[in-house]
Formats: sequence, structure tokens, C-alpha cells
Amino acid sequence: MTQFVVRRLLGAVPLVLGIATIIFFLVNLAPGDPTLLLLSPGVTDEVIQQMRENFGLDQPVHIRYVKWVGAMLTGDFGYSFSHSRPVVDVLLDFLPNTLILSASALVVAFLFGIVLGTIQAVRQYSALDSSLSVVLLFFYSMPSFWLALMLILTMSLYARNVWGLPIYFPASGMTSTEYEFLSAAGRIADRVRHLVLPTLSLALVLMAGIARYMRGSMLEVVRQDFVRTAHAKGLPERTVVFKHALRNALLPIITLVGLYIPFLFSGTVFIETIFAWPGMGRLIVEAIFQRDYPVVMAGAFFFATMVVVANLVADLLYAVVDPRIRYE
Repeated sequence: MTQFVVRRLLGAVPLVLGIATIIFFLVNLAPGDPTLLLLSPGVTDEVIQQMRENFGLDQPVHIRYVKWVGAMLTGDFGYSFSHSRPVVDVLLDFLPNTLILSASALVVAFLFGIVLGTIQAVRQYSALDSSLSVVLLFFYSMPSFWLALMLILTMSLYARNVWGLPIYFPASGMTSTEYEFLSAAGRIADRVRHLVLPTLSLALVLMAGIARYMRGSMLEVVRQDFVRTAHAKGLPERTVVFKHALRNALLPIITLVGLYIPFLFSGTVFIETIFAWPGMGRLIVEAIFQRDYPVVMAGAFFFATMVVVANLVADLLYAVVDPRIRYE
């Protein structure tokens, strides 16, 4: 197992380096000068040139690339133009918020997706199966940003102005204005309430896909001989489904972890912007508008690295679920 992990990590090095190269040239060859956003109108050309020299923008792009890669290998991602701070410090401020949102959406999506898919397989062709299929296909066909806007309309705008209900789940930010004056339990509850709508916006689409995959995988497993043997021994239905069939049906679902991580991170870019969630996605969007090249490159590089790591984790989870799989 250790050798397999080391080989995969070594194989990921050129992949990540290639991604970093593409990101660097796409960002740096884009039109626009970030120094113009930092200067007041009417400044002289000498001041502009001095500012470009300070940020190293006066050098050819290939020289900047070599310096950026060398600094990146030491953990130095440069200096943020808009935040006037090292990029690493900026990312560390926003990264935990994105991880909280992404992890919450992933847990909710897989937990409910697996449960709903299992229920559909056990109750195949029933009214419950048909109803769940319609609902799940509806969510599966909807983009996450559209769901986010609909949730804001129903849970915030209409709830207060049309139905006269209190806003249980705020649609903006991570905390309320009175957050500092709340107790410890109140602060946790306040953060959870702010987390609900962004999490649902990401999780509902993922959950629908996972449930469909789970239903098909479970239906294939329950028709196999070992399940018939378990039934013939007189084992309870619950034991047959959750102890024997579910474990084998989870194998194809685990691959979705590596496949859905990129979708999840790309979705956070829109969701965090819509809900004003102070995370990496919103940071990258603001950095693009401000032409803050170091932040854009570092953020995109982090997302790419997380995707590579997620695929490695998905491979390792195979051995956890199926003891027959060994990486020697």
C-alpha cells in the first residue's frame, strides 16, 4: 500500500506541474495590467513603471514563469496586489471556509444519496421509487447556481415578504451581525443556519446523481447468488441489504468521490459568490476582476492539487470497502 501511494504521488508531480504551467500562461497572457488598478488617475509613467518593476511585471513571461515555479516549490506563491499581503496568508484566511462548505455538501450528498438509492432499489417499481425518481431527476437536471437562486427566493425573499415567515436560513455571509454577542452554542447554531442554503445548493445536484448510481448498483448486487443464499438462510431483510448487499454496491459509488470533487470545487466558485460566502471560490472571482494574478494562480493550483489528491483517496477507499483489492 505504501509503495502504491508513493508511486501515485510521484506520478502526480508532472501532472500538477503541467496544470500549474497552463494556469500561469493563461493568466499572464490575458490582457490588462494589474498595476493600473492600484494607481490613482493622473500618475506619471515613471510611477507606473516603478510599480511594474516592484511586482516583477516588467520581465518577460518566461522569466516570470521560472521564478514563479521556483518560488512555488518553496511554498512562496507571491504577493497579492489587492490584499497587500503574501498570497499564502490570504489563502489561509479563506481556505477553511471553503473546506467547511465543500465537506458539508459532500457528506450530505453521499449520505442521503446512498440512503435514497438503496430505498429505491429495495422498493423497485413501487410508487415511492417512481416518486423519488422524478424528484431526483429534477434536481439532477438543475445547475447548482439556479438552485441557489431559487433557495434564496423561497427561503428568504418570499418567506419574509410574501408568506410573513421569519428567515430561518440566512442567504448571505457566514454569520449574523449579532454573532459576537452570542453564546458559544448560539454561535454554532448561527453558523449552521448560514451553512444550510449553500450546502443544499451544492449537495442536491450531487445527491441526485449518487442516488441514481446507487439504485443501479444495488439492483445489480441484489440479483447475485450470494444475496439469494442469504435470503435462503432466513436472514432478515435488513441484514441482507445493509450487511451483505450494501457493502458490495458501494464499490462503484466510491469512484464518484474522485469524480465529484472537481464538480464540487467548481461549484463553490458560483455558490460562494451568490451567498457572499467568504471562501476560495469568491476570492478567486474577486481576484479575476482585480487582475490579482498571484491569487488566481495560487487558488487554481490549489483546486487542481485537491482534485489529484481526491482521485488518490478514491483509489485507496477501494481497498477499505473491498478486502479483495490490494495494492502491492
